[in-house]
Amino acid sequence: MKRRRFVKTVSSAGLGLLAARVPLFARGSPAEKVRVCVMGLNGRGTVLAKVFAKTPNVEVASVCDVDATVLTRAAAAVRESQGPSPKALGDFRRALDNKSIDALVIATPDHWHAPAAILAMSAGKHVYLEKPCGHNPREGELLVEAQRKTKRMVQMGTQQRSAPRSIEVVNAIREGLIGKPYSGRAWYANTRGTIGRGKTAPVPANLDYELWQGPAPHTPYHDNVIHYNWHWFRRWGTGEICNNGTHEIDVCRWALGVDTPIRVTSTGGRYHFDDDWEFTDTQEAVFEFAGGKTIIWQGQSCNGLTTYGRSRGTAILGTNGSVVMDRDGYVVYDLKNQVIKQSLATQAGDGLNISADDDMTRLHIENFADAVRTGAPLRQPIDEGAKSVLLCHLGNIAQWTGRALRIDPATGHIQGDDAAMAYWQREYAPGWAPTV
Repeated sequence: MKRRRFVKTVSSAGLGLLAARVPLFARGSPAEKVRVCVMGLNGRGTVLAKVFAKTPNVEVASVCDVDATVLTRAAAAVRESQGPSPKALGDFRRALDNKSIDALVIATPDHWHAPAAILAMSAGKHVYLEKPCGHNPREGELLVEAQRKTKRMVQMGTQQRSAPRSIEVVNAIREGLIGKPYSGRAWYANTRGTIGRGKTAPVPANLDYELWQGPAPHTPYHDNVIHYNWHWFRRWGTGEICNNGTHEIDVCRWALGVDTPIRVTSTGGRYHFDDDWEFTDTQEAVFEFAGGKTIIWQGQSCNGLTTYGRSRGTAILGTNGSVVMDRDGYVVYDLKNQVIKQSLATQAGDGLNISADDDMTRLHIENFADAVRTGAPLRQPIDEGAKSVLLCHLGNIAQWTGRALRIDPATGHIQGDDAAMAYWQREYAPGWAPTV
């Protein structure tokens, strides 16, 4: 279905659904199940589908992917987790047409995140949206506008917001644990290999490549893009800072209590391989905020040197001490680097494993389900999540322009630099530009 006709259809249907779906308990008992469709199943999407399937008062009614092989495998995994078989869909719009579906879970490539979420909200669906919430800053603005207009529950999948130890130590920081917190460092280190030089190739028979491209300007199929390497192409991906940096930068922003920066700079490059990779593999971006607070992002896509013995994490510096934290817990230090408190998981997890079925993901999904069913507050609502993703986009823009960006703290927009603001939004395939 062409997008213009589709938007008209779902918008009309959505008007009749809104009163009955804010929240679900308005229809009857809060024990009623939330029925979801999970869109984008290669890797993280299947993890989310299995966790949703095991979540109380939730049913994975359908799963969706443009790759028939991935779709079959994920449907079987969900069936093992919940018993009933989910309906397998090649096109997520069929789920939006289905009035019995309450929420869309989106784990697609980045270029699909905001357009799919906006269509889902227009159809009256709640949304669980993996990070980053948008491919560019404008999409973040549109998502917030759409949520406010439709009153849907929209949770961004930065699951550390639901981690009990992280909640505990962030609250303690705000209560003066380390004095005045003033600086946050976020990092991620991996040893990714080369993606090579892609060649034009026939589209695999199991792949609906036209729908995979969807909102992005279409281009011939290349053999080094799908399923993971799209992250490193600007047409579809957003680079490491938005891919993994969103998580750690979000924790820094949360702990420091800051929103929009006033100045952003970045340095780095593609150092490790001569290939099709279009982003930096090594980056240091600095975000300066009013009141003298700073966040530093250190991304190492191809060099696994750890920071504080961790492949990923955050460090918060304060006037009376510091906190180092990751997904396993936290350690508190005094000014002389002596440990004064710690709370760590008994067995450390693998922070580089995107397929991990961890407690944070389970708690984050349970929070989303509770919000849909009972109106409980979300731990990472989209208006909050979009603030962190904006920082990541600004880091990319500062890197691309090679100069410091001055930011309006009220709007997040770049001031006095039209060339930098040209990166604020993207071009879309004909008929696919998201609207609210």
